[in-house]
Amino acid sequence: MPAPSPSQPRPATRRSFILHWIRRRLGYSRSEARGLLVLLALSLGVLLAPLLLKPDLPRYLPAADQQGLNALVASLKEHRSADRAPYPSRYPRREYARPGSRYPQVARVPLAPFDPNSLTAEGWEARGVPHFVAGRLVKYRDAAGGFKAKAQIRKMYGLTDTLYQQLAPFMQLPDELPRRERPNYAASGPRFGTAPDGSPATAYPRKPRNLQPFDLNTADTTQLMQIRGIGRGRAKWVVQQRNLLGGYVDENQVDDIFVLRDAPDLRDSLRKYTFVAPGFVPQQLPINTATFDELCVHPYIRKGLARVIVAYRNQHGPFQTLDDLKKIPRLKPEELEKMRPYIKL
Repeated sequence: MPAPSPSQPRPATRRSFILHWIRRRLGYSRSEARGLLVLLALSLGVLLAPLLLKPDLPRYLPAADQQGLNALVASLKEHRSADRAPYPSRYPRREYARPGSRYPQVARVPLAPFDPNSLTAEGWEARGVPHFVAGRLVKYRDAAGGFKAKAQIRKMYGLTDTLYQQLAPFMQLPDELPRRERPNYAASGPRFGTAPDGSPATAYPRKPRNLQPFDLNTADTTQLMQIRGIGRGRAKWVVQQRNLLGGYVDENQVDDIFVLRDAPDLRDSLRKYTFVAPGFVPQQLPINTATFDELCVHPYIRKGLARVIVAYRNQHGPFQTLDDLKKIPRLKPEELEKMRPYIKL
């Protein structure tokens, strides 16, 4: 059969038809269309390769493994029974008189008047009290030195009200404990001497009604406690604040005491009955030579400001005047005014 001449059209094949369709629809060149076909063929091969090349999985037969496992369990049981030593048990089993009972049975006795302070645990059990409650009653009696009233037995944990009502009529004890009488301090005599008006003092000393003002820098806790509302704890805080400051320069400094911040009436009472002597000079800290430990304990300086003062002094040299402290950015003007009476150059 003669070959077709170049002028004659070649017969259309499926591959050429696909290439022609891709070129016409997507606008690809001939080489791009062929590359796309090759890429699609490779992708299809990658997807189908695991399915075509997947090996056959071996078939699992559990019968042989199960036989081996059973043989291993049997050998372990034989080994365990052979190695078990015939030693006696650490906790021997108790033989009880009654099957199913946890504790040995105690013969019951008819109820009759009895003294709870002379009963043993078996005696309580013979009267229907459970074993653990009977032991608890005996332990409590020995620790307390004996029962004083039925109320002590009624409060015992585990003793039901029904059982207590059955035993209470036969207990030779009073129903309730005797009430304690409060001591009458006024009748027995004064404990703190006599009051200023001549009347006997009670258990706690009365505070004077007409109190004369006293110096805040020389008063002790006893003198401060004469003010109404100032007890021993608040008096100690007033003296402690005074020692840390080096002395009060104004009565209004009691507002800075921690325990008096929420008690304006007590602060008013302190200002009313105390004063600061004119011309009083408190203890002063040398600002140029004081160490950090000396500065940080002062109530108006504390650790943060003391650290800044020492650092500023080491970097810029000693302070020439107290107003040079204003150059410290952290120091507020009102804080400097509080510190001024307590520092010197």
